[in-house]
Amino acid sequence: MLIGSVADDITGATDLCLMLTRAGLRTVQVIGVPRAGAVLPVADAVVIALKSRTIPAQAAVDMSVIAAKALLAGGAEQILFKYCSTFDSTDAGNIGPVTAALMDLTGTELTIACPAFPANGRTVYQGHLFVGDKLLSDSPMKDHPLTPMRDANLVQVLGRQTALTVGLVALDAVRDGVQGLRAAFAAARAAGQAIVVTDAVTDADLLVIGSACADMKLVTGGSGIAMGLAQNFAAAGRVKTGALPLTMQAPSGRSVVLAGSCSQATLGQIEAARDAGFPVLHLDACALASGQQTPAQIADWAMAQTGPLPPVIASSIAPGGLADIQAQLGRAASGDLIERTLSNVANHLCANGFSRFLIAGGETSGAVVAALGVRSLKIGPEIAPGVPWTRCIDGPDLALALKSGNFGGPDFFVKAWSLLTSDGAE
Repeated sequence: MLIGSVADDITGATDLCLMLTRAGLRTVQVIGVPRAGAVLPVADAVVIALKSRTIPAQAAVDMSVIAAKALLAGGAEQILFKYCSTFDSTDAGNIGPVTAALMDLTGTELTIACPAFPANGRTVYQGHLFVGDKLLSDSPMKDHPLTPMRDANLVQVLGRQTALTVGLVALDAVRDGVQGLRAAFAAARAAGQAIVVTDAVTDADLLVIGSACADMKLVTGGSGIAMGLAQNFAAAGRVKTGALPLTMQAPSGRSVVLAGSCSQATLGQIEAARDAGFPVLHLDACALASGQQTPAQIADWAMAQTGPLPPVIASSIAPGGLADIQAQLGRAASGDLIERTLSNVANHLCANGFSRFLIAGGETSGAVVAALGVRSLKIGPEIAPGVPWTRCIDGPDLALALKSGNFGGPDFFVKAWSLLTSDGAE
């Protein structure tokens, strides 16, 4: 194993797997904390997808350390702690505490924090994270239901999460090339810094950063940083580059969209699907809480949709309506209710001939995949930057597209199905 990754949610893990696979590494995604004594798959890269982004920080640390130990025991030469390209976290954690614990585990004196993913409009400049042309704090992420991001200065955000000294390596140092960047890292370490937020605004910047981090036992960041890390092994002749498949064979069965994300991107995708003729059912959190709407009823509705287009089941709601629901039910309780509901619906559908699931939202994806008993995935064709189709290789035979809420264009739900072929098991 060349690269072993601990990812803090399942859609981010899939995003990373896509990046590593595109770079030529044989990559497998493993779901959940490995059991004691479990043997990880043999692959160039193994990505362990946790559901640790929004849980209490100490629980996230404990899960991440267990996962990293399993990767090291499996021979991983480099550990990558992967988090969202919008740095989803709060002042209570979890990125800072997990980074500190993994640094201690791996004996790392200095690591980077680089969530940049230019292909999806996430860039870091002067330590500030941008989403498109807006500061993170001015983007829709400021209204995220679980991790509202209201400070774009990552040095400050990370500094509030950890007792370690956090510094900045600015774009000028990155543009000085690999040797100049390594010198900047050495200067930061000499100054007592342990984590350096590293600017990146283009893929070329990420390749330089990856090269400069070749000897770091632990690297942290978004999936974009994997381009440079994988490049190091390719340059050493240890992997063979290859093209991603353009289509994927999927198990026979019916298709469905389960949308739990409340991002503007997902809301737009739901409306585009409706305009294209997809049947859409919106969940009512208050009706679910009172028992007036049940998972069995929702599944029955989906099974009754016999037209050519997949049904869309959505709990997604605009920020104003979401705030009202959270005020009535509580933020954590409302989120748990939706995750449980969509997980139960997925189980009903899986038991009744549905085998192709497109799931929108990191928390939703984690809950649904766990409920379905999926334990590992192989990577298929790219639907949009950061989102591939996958097929289960340990667990029920399913085709799964696990989408971060913010990813994909308006036609994502419409075009995704064209990449699947229908000729049964491979």
